[in-house]
Amino acid sequence: PVSVGMSLDIASIDTISEINMDYTATIFLRQRWTDERLCFDGNKSLSLDGRLVEMLWVPDTFIVDSKKSFLHDITVENRLIRIYPNGTVLYALRITTTVACSMDLSKYPMDKQTCTLQLESCTM
Repeated sequence: PVSVGMSLDIASIDTISEINMDYTATIFLRQRWTDERLCFDGNKSLSLDGRLVEMLWVPDTFIVDSKKSFLHDITVENRLIRIYPNGTVLYALRITTTVACSMDLSKYPMDKQTCTLQLESCTM
């Protein structure tokens, strides 16, 4: 197994829909792992074009309860791949996602809702 570190920043919560029971958010997801096959001599990291991600192993992370999601690609894909001399890979991307959120509106307008954003791996 490969240990993958992950961090997530929410850039914005764009919409909350009581009718559709969901919310839309733009997030920055960063994942970091070490692949010893990518070790190289040197003391500086290499930043690669996001299109090269197809040539690397990347975690199969998905957003639980996502109704739809997309990666930003204006003007180029919003992905970063940085490889360090010890084989550590930093993979970062910007995603906008619409996620289901069951809301209890029985006490509206005095209600309080809690919506989650969960990430999982397809092959745990």
